[in-house]
Amino acid sequence: MITSTGIGSGLDISAIVSSLTSAYGAAQTNQLTTQQNNLDAQVSAYGTFTSALDTLQATLSSLEDPSSLAGFDAAVGDKTIASATTTSDAVAGSYSLEVANLATADTQTSAPVASSSTAIGTGTLTIAVGNASTSINIDSTDNTLAGIASAINSAPNNPGVTASIITAADGARLVIAGTATGAANAITITASGGDGGLATLTSGLTDVPATDAHFSLNGFAATSASNQVSNALTGVTINLLGASAANTPTTLTISPDTTAAQTSIGNFVTALNGVLTSIQTLTGYNATTQVAGPLNGNATLEAFQGQLENILDTVTHGSSTGVKSLADLGITADANGSYDSNATTLSNALTSSLSSIGALLGGTNGIATQLNTLINGYTQPGGLLDTINQGLESSLSSVARQQTELNAQLATYSATLTTEYNAMDAAVAQLKETQTYLNAEFNPTSSSSSSSSSSNSSLSSGTLGV
Repeated sequence: MITSTGIGSGLDISAIVSSLTSAYGAAQTNQLTTQQNNLDAQVSAYGTFTSALDTLQATLSSLEDPSSLAGFDAAVGDKTIASATTTSDAVAGSYSLEVANLATADTQTSAPVASSSTAIGTGTLTIAVGNASTSINIDSTDNTLAGIASAINSAPNNPGVTASIITAADGARLVIAGTATGAANAITITASGGDGGLATLTSGLTDVPATDAHFSLNGFAATSASNQVSNALTGVTINLLGASAANTPTTLTISPDTTAAQTSIGNFVTALNGVLTSIQTLTGYNATTQVAGPLNGNATLEAFQGQLENILDTVTHGSSTGVKSLADLGITADANGSYDSNATTLSNALTSSLSSIGALLGGTNGIATQLNTLINGYTQPGGLLDTINQGLESSLSSVARQQTELNAQLATYSATLTTEYNAMDAAVAQLKETQTYLNAEFNPTSSSSSSSSSSNSSLSSGTLGV
């Protein structure tokens, strides 16, 4: 039997089956493809919207805490005398600063010995700094000047001193210096026990005592155990660097700095416009291209936009002055629905009305707080967008399952057609064999070309009968 496709009939069975199978499944295939493309477009669109919300939410933390918007710059006229830094608690103003002396740490220096390897003695060194102290045992393994210095530096309960050796023309000296400044951090060193050599060392120490810093602000005297003074002026840390010339104070100026606030507000406005643009693009219709967004008319995004605009329109009620709305901060909507910010208006508001800005943006009912709560409801795990995406993924899985089932159905249909056409092809082949056999039986001479010509001539002349 002939089984090669199309040999009997001469037809391209493979192409015929392929065309019939495609036509058979075309409607359902197109429907499933359209569904998958629509679902993919929605998943991508919700991803774009979620990303825009995340960007906006990242800008809210600085707005929820108005103190982070309040910046101040500190400037010292004579930079060799002091420098200064500020926090949001600072208050603008100008001050007169004069430094009498810096705070110093205690330093004790021994009498000279021949060298750092000179044996001093054994016993126990007790070193106290303020209320902290430690006892260090010195034996024959570390009884030299260098060994004693090493033992002090490596002591596990070191009270706050460092030991070093100065070698000069007259010999080597042990120097014990405190790490903390201020009169309260005086160093006391005593020796006991051993061979008595350590007592000789400690009795010959030269002391340069620790001192507090003495300075004045606007003529009012003050002291500090540290050269970093943080309790003299609200919200300002003064770093004392050197003593002033006699009766020559310098100026310390604290002035508002709105740079950080301008940046934070600018980032917020940019992110806000990003959300609004994404909503418009995803839900709108382009009349020019006649193409609708993948979420055209989507109720979820439209509801979010409505809630967003209600929050942005918040007005605080209190005193008749100060910042009561975003417009008072210089943030206003333009004709296209996007928001712009005015740097001058913002700077003026930050300088004069920080407390009212706090009431508008921060706190339980602040704009930034409300926006954060709104966005969380959409983006958090188990939130609205998460639920929608789970539904879309479920729908995509269903489409994929239907496509798999359709492919199996089409494969069965194709196999059935192939079997039927092959059967037809085999039947045609058998008929052709029968035709050839009958031709040979009833027209024996047809097998040779000459006989064929003779027969044709006879047929033409009408002399051959059957």
